[in-house]
Amino acid sequence: MKSRSFSFLLVLALLPLAAQAQDRLLSPAEFLGYALGERFTPHHRVVDYVTHVAAASPNVRLEPYGETYEGRPLLTAFVTTPGNLGRLETIREDNLRRAGLLPGEPAGETALVWLSYNVHGNESVSTEAAMATLYALANPADAHTQRWLENAVVVIDPCINPDGRERYVQWYRQARGRAPNARPAAWEHHEPWPGGRTNHYYFDLNRDWAWMTQQETQQRLALYNRWLPHVHVDFHEQGVDEPYYFAPAAEPFHESITAFQRDFQTEIGANHARYFDAEGWLYFTRQRFDLFYPGYGDTWPTFNGAVGMTYEQGGSGRAGLAIRTAEGDTLTLAERIAHHHTTGLSTVETMAQNHRRVVAQFADYFAQARTAPPGDYKTYVVKGENAPDRLDALARHLDAQGIAYGYAEARRQARGFAYATGRAEGFTVAPGDLLVSAYQPKSVLAKVLLEPRSVLADSVTYDITAWALPYAYGLDAFATTERLAPGAPTPPRDAAPTPSVARPYAYLVEWNSLDDARFLAALLEQGIKLRFAEQPFEVNGRTYAEGTLIITRKGNAGDFDTTVRETAAQFGQALVPVESGIVTRGADFGSSDVPFLARPEVAVLASEEISSYALGEVWHFFDQVLHYPITLLPTDDFEIADLTLFDVLILPSGAYDKIFPDEKLPALKEWIRGGGRLIAMERAVSFFEGKEGFAVKKKKAEGEAADSLAAPRQRRYGERERQEISDEVPGSIFRVEMDATHPLGFGLDRYFTLKRNDNAFAFLDDGWNVGVLRTDSHVSGFTGYRARAALQDVLAFGVQEMGRGEVVYLVDDPLFRGFWYTGKLLFANAVFLVGQSTPARY
Repeated sequence: MKSRSFSFLLVLALLPLAAQAQDRLLSPAEFLGYALGERFTPHHRVVDYVTHVAAASPNVRLEPYGETYEGRPLLTAFVTTPGNLGRLETIREDNLRRAGLLPGEPAGETALVWLSYNVHGNESVSTEAAMATLYALANPADAHTQRWLENAVVVIDPCINPDGRERYVQWYRQARGRAPNARPAAWEHHEPWPGGRTNHYYFDLNRDWAWMTQQETQQRLALYNRWLPHVHVDFHEQGVDEPYYFAPAAEPFHESITAFQRDFQTEIGANHARYFDAEGWLYFTRQRFDLFYPGYGDTWPTFNGAVGMTYEQGGSGRAGLAIRTAEGDTLTLAERIAHHHTTGLSTVETMAQNHRRVVAQFADYFAQARTAPPGDYKTYVVKGENAPDRLDALARHLDAQGIAYGYAEARRQARGFAYATGRAEGFTVAPGDLLVSAYQPKSVLAKVLLEPRSVLADSVTYDITAWALPYAYGLDAFATTERLAPGAPTPPRDAAPTPSVARPYAYLVEWNSLDDARFLAALLEQGIKLRFAEQPFEVNGRTYAEGTLIITRKGNAGDFDTTVRETAAQFGQALVPVESGIVTRGADFGSSDVPFLARPEVAVLASEEISSYALGEVWHFFDQVLHYPITLLPTDDFEIADLTLFDVLILPSGAYDKIFPDEKLPALKEWIRGGGRLIAMERAVSFFEGKEGFAVKKKKAEGEAADSLAAPRQRRYGERERQEISDEVPGSIFRVEMDATHPLGFGLDRYFTLKRNDNAFAFLDDGWNVGVLRTDSHVSGFTGYRARAALQDVLAFGVQEMGRGEVVYLVDDPLFRGFWYTGKLLFANAVFLVGQSTPARY
């Protein structure tokens, strides 16, 4: 995350651009040299124009807030009257007082409207519309907008995802000819893989608001939380043949959304309809786009007190400058701009006309959160006995979201829902337990992210349906209806006494968190040689579990102690020095049961047959989380012989029939038998089903043969969507029975998987069933009744030994959207620990 000094430096860098601009405010057409809609504007020119407006208009203040992974600036424009600009900081602080986040009583009734554009890079009309809307609001000669700004501050983020947008814009400029070709078959309407929708690492930034895994999200939310607007709009595009969508949203609404939040988005939608009706433009409401999953640009602001909405214009990455629709009309970029421009201004108008009511409702929202929070659970208790690194990781997540918490200072008895068992149980609140009280300003957001089961009013939804953070972090936790005071702001941890060893024989580090994996990766990158325990052992009266890292002096030259200690400090690792390689129980450090951990060379396949999301998750994990090198191998000229340079090959979810035709499989298997490790994820697992030499196979459902002879299920056309979801798992949490004695399961005695498919694989006959779903393993989220019946006694994660190598089967994606913490540890196990001591089997 960038500091405020970064923003100041970026402002200085942009000042010369502003100085070059004319003194008078120019329209986009005057500044750019072409009318909006005639071409797509490159991001650097968008920055130039926003900078010009801020310099030329008395209504605008520019605030940069960060940069993308590719180094492009992220910025916002604050637009209001000159008088409001002069007291902008007072308006901000008053709003936080209204939310209970600053002391004192607020004054004034200025409304805050936040307009976010182009979160999906190839939905590129948004940024063009942002410039039009900025000009209309910034122009002192526009009497209508100037009246609105007397009662409102408008924050415009013209491009949330510059890297993705530029990927699309530059491709389109190369693909089109002298004039746009409106025929849908034309090249310019067929954006190549991976497309511009996502950011640099192919993450969907419109799914990341609650998880903050991406740099752009982290920087944006830091600014957002300093303001907490009353209305937030996320501008999007949808299919070419769809007209325009605006609020009110579709069901399901999350139960924590208030009546006012529902009603006011309907009121805003009615104002849009007035303008659209006057122009004869088509639109629809209350369909498809629900308000349930918390990672969206409409739901997350809603759970933070705003009226959050999505607006969807037909077009997206297919439309280009002009495209012929199924009805025979030609949809132009200019038309798309006009629609988004209209709803943007209509939103500001409705907000300004109702500013007193909106501000009062915002204040009431947070007053209710602090004094009468929604939901049954009033305190979430995360046990202090959890692995400290995991507990700290959760605390950092809560800090970034602005959720308050504390640590218990006294012991007491309580009763609540146990996340581990799914039952109501008595438990002991002990000193050091992390407590999240529902009685706080961010009460609703805390409830949404922590409650074990979210109430789903309608099973037809747009995204995953379960995400509770205690499951994602693999933490022992309870949700109780009792109100418990949070207590101390920091955990009362006593530093474990470290044995004084002048020249240690080895250092020990326990293995149970992502920070342990990051520490290991850093050691390997510095050339440190180490081993790990395959079995528990005891030394100096302390027991260490499987997976414990053993960093021996043997084999390491140079300033060994300084390197290890400084790296441990960097990742918060508690080093335990020992003076001997002999243990009191278990295998001594020179035993074959304490294998050498060889530094793996890792590759991942990348091509249009592979899900760009899945590839991006792997790439980001190595590049930004582990800081460990990975090679992306293109498949267009890929040969198995290339694999001789690598120890690990990762196959993200995708279609592999063209990549590995039957004639290439023998060579792939030969590489594995020679010591290679193949990690297959989701649909890559399905590819190997039935392939000779691979152990994975689908589980045959009970009564399958008889069912195939039975009459087909009666289907009703009007109920087709609901009937189809009976076989679906849109994103639910299941309890996994883990074999924590296998290297793939090290450090994971408790694991919950986020399942997004109904793939039911049988247990491996020839291999290790490391993670399995047993009967009634469903924990949270919607799962169709037929899918739930099929997902019993099935494989989740397994390892097949093949010669001196292995195939790791990951039926579920442990890196999904980068937020499943325990999944990252599981994946690190697959990369670093599996196969380090496998004997040859042929």
